[in-house]
Amino acid sequence: MDDVASLAAPYAEPAPPMLDGTLPSGASVNVAIIGAGFSGTLLALHLLRRMPEHATVALIERNNQFGRGPAYSSGNASHLLNVPAGKMSAFQGQPGHFLEWLHSLPEAELCGMAPGPGTFVPRTVFGRYVRHLINQELKVPGRRDQLKLVRGDVVDISEEPGRLILALDRGRTITADRAVLAIGNFPPAAPPVADPAFYDDARYKPDPWAADALADLDPDAPVLLIGTGLTTIDTIISLLDQHHRGPITALSRRGLLPHRHAPAGTVPPPETDRFPTRVNDLARALRRNSARQMQAGGTWQSAIDEIRPVTMELWQGMSLADRQRFLRHLRPWWDTHRHRVSGPVADRIAQARESGQLRIRAGRILHYHHEHPDGLVRVGFRPRFSREIDHATAARVVNCAGPDADYSRIRDPLVRTLLGRGLVRPDPLCLGLDVTANCALTDRDGAISRRLFAVGPVTKGAFWEMTAVPDIRHQAETLAGQLAVMVKPR
Repeated sequence: MDDVASLAAPYAEPAPPMLDGTLPSGASVNVAIIGAGFSGTLLALHLLRRMPEHATVALIERNNQFGRGPAYSSGNASHLLNVPAGKMSAFQGQPGHFLEWLHSLPEAELCGMAPGPGTFVPRTVFGRYVRHLINQELKVPGRRDQLKLVRGDVVDISEEPGRLILALDRGRTITADRAVLAIGNFPPAAPPVADPAFYDDARYKPDPWAADALADLDPDAPVLLIGTGLTTIDTIISLLDQHHRGPITALSRRGLLPHRHAPAGTVPPPETDRFPTRVNDLARALRRNSARQMQAGGTWQSAIDEIRPVTMELWQGMSLADRQRFLRHLRPWWDTHRHRVSGPVADRIAQARESGQLRIRAGRILHYHHEHPDGLVRVGFRPRFSREIDHATAARVVNCAGPDADYSRIRDPLVRTLLGRGLVRPDPLCLGLDVTANCALTDRDGAISRRLFAVGPVTKGAFWEMTAVPDIRHQAETLAGQLAVMVKPR
């Protein structure tokens, strides 16, 4: 195991050493990567393996931990990956890398797991794997001179002839030839209501991953979760793990929960010669393939998985009008069928529903009445397909509606500054920032930057599926190859 001082936590991986002191303010690097979650960390690792020997990378992270990001920093071992371990390698050319690392762990650290290709392991374990990769990379001779880990918050980027100036908190700066935004996801947007005053109330939690989201909660108190997607699933599991006994209501526009993964050993999908790029035709083709699979003794999941390797090509082959139609009408059904949960998690959700503790509702929130003597908030919503108004009461309302991707309204200082300078622009679908097929950011006038790039969820408008590890892995490897060609050692 690594010889860096270990963190005192289950599945703890030694924290990579912070090298801020070796990178003084005003220092220059070849590539600065803003954000050290999975996307940024993986890009740095692939870039280091492709760059010239004396080129340098600064990996900048505002939070305390490098390599994990919100997705893999959960300390709850019940929060499982939604992709089996056999598909979670950080390296496309080494598909068994993550599994091999799992098998290298002492049995005591596996907590009863018997890891195999189909195992859904805790997300915190995968976060440890990513941190392990950083530590191992730093052991390569010369890497400590090439990779600079900087803890700080980038608040501005300005262009000067032949370089970029990154302004950090505490008055620090870094000069870079190229910079990559790997800023991940932002907390969900609050549902629009006539009087948004409740959103300043302590009973409303805007970020389900914040430490106080479920803290100091009466175990018998009613809870309302906004959203019914994967984040809601995680929050329900957290409530159950802290022995919450009170009623849980999850409310979304359509009331759709993620489906479960099919059991191993199902009939493999048939090969298909072509996939239509008109969204209505594609939906019909998926329905036909699903029916055919089920008639053959397989599952509809295999029909969805069949298009997994070509999802990005299908998205990019659609017209803008078809992409908009997909987002407006089909996206919720795609998300629940495509982004599924493991069997053990699905079983716990089903048990909570069968017991009556968990109730799934479909509707639109209209207002909050939060001046009640009992301390509860009364949430008014209009159920789907109804003209009547229904109500739910809660001691806490947690927004689990999924990340806000409309950059025109995101209040992050760096995002606001870049938009204000015109260095970037939102993509036409409001899914992230506008990038080219090579991940180069485009400015307010559509000009393509040769110095500013993006990776990960911020590029979702161009690539659509850019949240799961296999997608980000492919993108990081491709972008690393492009940037390595541009790098000129200092």
